[in-house]
Amino acid sequence: MESSIWTVLAFYILAATIVGSALLVVCLRNIVHSVLWLAVCFIAMAGLFLTLDADFLAAVQVMVYAGAVCIMVVFGIMLIQRGNMGQTNLFNSQTKVSAAVVALVITLCGALSARTQWATAGAPVPEKTVENIAQLLLSKYVIPFEVAALLLLVALVGAIFLAREVKE
Repeated sequence: MESSIWTVLAFYILAATIVGSALLVVCLRNIVHSVLWLAVCFIAMAGLFLTLDADFLAAVQVMVYAGAVCIMVVFGIMLIQRGNMGQTNLFNSQTKVSAAVVALVITLCGALSARTQWATAGAPVPEKTVENIAQLLLSKYVIPFEVAALLLLVALVGAIFLAREVKE
């Protein structure tokens, strides 16, 4: 991995984008806007993977999370069918409990990070990772790959069927 000043700058910009968009996902009152910021967060994560030379993870991040997960959330919103979408993401009485849980998790992560002996740079990233993974998916693991595709198709058709308006 090349660690030029531009790579470091891109890393910090993407990290700030991820934190900012994640906060907007939680804090916005309109759930549709929250889903859009969730997609921005996922795409920024893919960019972060690209700065780390993990091109396959970046592609999967965009296809699975930014594409499929956000579309599934939109289908969920369609199933709710509320008139005013601006008041759908209401705050509740569990804010203090959730803040305490978040503080506990951050403290635990910090303590574990301080005790961990971080490894130095190991072996370099292998070339052509996407080609090698694609070769395995289309040869050795073709049956699980096709079963997963069929499962996603059934879920999509089921969501369309449930979201369809009932005509009397």
